[in-house]
Amino acid sequence: MEENKNWKNNVLVVSAIFGAVIGLVTGYLLTRTVDENNGQPPQITTGDAFKIALGVIGVVRGIAALGNKK
Repeated sequence: MEENKNWKNNVLVVSAIFGAVIGLVTGYLLTRTVDENNGQPPQITTGDAFKIALGVIGVVRGIAALGNKK
């Protein structure tokens, strides 16, 4: 029973680290692009946020579907 719980904890820790790294890289790329263009804070519209959210949801669903393979 302990083995079953251990691999789940490992997956959660690795996923959290991976998510943090991806978020950090994304923030860095956004700020670098803004600095190269005009130096002003980005004007993110509701439509842009919606498109990003749909893309993220698609990626999360794809990753979750990996658990269904037998």
